[in-house]
Amino acid sequence: MTVALFIPCYVNQFYPEAAKATLQLLKKLGVNVVYPPKQTCCGQPMANSGFEHLSQGCNDLFIDNFSGFDYIVAPSASCVLHVKDHLHSDKDEKQAENIRTRVYELVEFLTDILKVEKLDAVFPHKVGIHHSCHGLRGLHLAQMSELNAAPYSKPQKLLDMVQGLETVKLDRADECCGFGGTFCVAEEAVSVKMGKDRVTDHTKNGAEYITSSDLSCLMHLEGILHRNKSAVKVVHIAEILNATV
Repeated sequence: MTVALFIPCYVNQFYPEAAKATLQLLKKLGVNVVYPPKQTCCGQPMANSGFEHLSQGCNDLFIDNFSGFDYIVAPSASCVLHVKDHLHSDKDEKQAENIRTRVYELVEFLTDILKVEKLDAVFPHKVGIHHSCHGLRGLHLAQMSELNAAPYSKPQKLLDMVQGLETVKLDRADECCGFGGTFCVAEEAVSVKMGKDRVTDHTKNGAEYITSSDLSCLMHLEGILHRNKSAVKVVHIAEILNATV
C-alpha cells in the first residue's frame, strides 16, 4: 500500500517531532509513505469559525495533493474528522467522497487497517491518556463513558504494547480539555478552567506525561503545565509508539 502523510499546519509549525515520529513509525511497520510537498491547511479553522464557504480553496488543494493514494494518514484526530465530514468539491465531488473514505487518524489506521499487534517501543514512564473530543466522539477511538456499552480504547491497546509504560487511571477519563479551537479564544476563562481541571486529574493520579492523538489539546494543556511550572510533559502518541531506548 502507499500512504500519503498529511501533516496539519500547527503540527508542522509547533510540533515537527510528532510528524517525524509518525513517518518513522509507519516506515518501521513496512508502509510506503509519500509526503505531498504542496499541502497546506485543511480549512478547519475557517469552517469552525463559520466561514466554511470560504474554505473551498483549501478543499480543492487537499484533493489535488491527496488523490490517487491508497490511504491518507495524519497525526491529528480533529483535522482528520474535519476532512471526513466536510471535504467537498464543486469540481469533482466523486473524488472528494473517495478521499473522505480513505483518510485516517494515525491510531485508527494502526489498529483498524494495519491491525498492529506488536510494537518494538520502549517508554518507561507513567502516562495519562487524554481522549480529544474529536477523536472520542467523532472518530470513536474509545468508548464514551456516558454510554452503557462495553469499554474499549484504541490508544490504550497500542500503549499496552510499549515496554515499561504504565498508564495511570484518571477520575474522568474522557472529559474535554477546554481547547475547542476558536473556543479557547472566544471563551478564554472557561477554556482555561477546563484545562486546569484536566491537568489536575492527570497530575494527582501520578502522570509523568500526558499523551493524545490531538496535539491541539496537548498544546492547550502544555501551556497550563508551563505556567504552573509543572514537571509533567505532553507528548504525542506517535512519539511514544516510536520511542526506543
